[in-house]
Amino acid sequence: MNDATDLRPAEVTHSYRMGFTVGEHSAGHMRRILRMFLTRWELDQLSDSATLALTELVANVVRHVPGRRCSVLLLREPYGLRVEVADAVAGTLIAKAADPLDESGRGLALVEAVTERWGVDEKGDGKTVWFECDE
Repeated sequence: MNDATDLRPAEVTHSYRMGFTVGEHSAGHMRRILRMFLTRWELDQLSDSATLALTELVANVVRHVPGRRCSVLLLREPYGLRVEVADAVAGTLIAKAADPLDESGRGLALVEAVTERWGVDEKGDGKTVWFECDE
């Protein structure tokens, strides 16, 4: 079951949380939702980098999370945008240099290249991978 809840914490101008069981085509739906919020928040200039980074994080869930369950949090921050993708699999992701002939393994390197900041916050029952894009 997928669910979405609009959240408005006092310290954040705007936010939106989505819970998903993701599949191969889920990233396209999430990109459309993200673009809608970027337009609403007048951050259209971040669309290319933010949608690419979100696509890569969702692809990691599809490939590496049993059950493919995750939540996505979009935050309109004073400096721009923060996106968090949380799942229930513990363990830090390592961005490694991909061999030019590898067919995969470049996702986090792409996230690093198109965003201002990214990271992983581990918790006992999983992790949250996040990125930030400045206006």
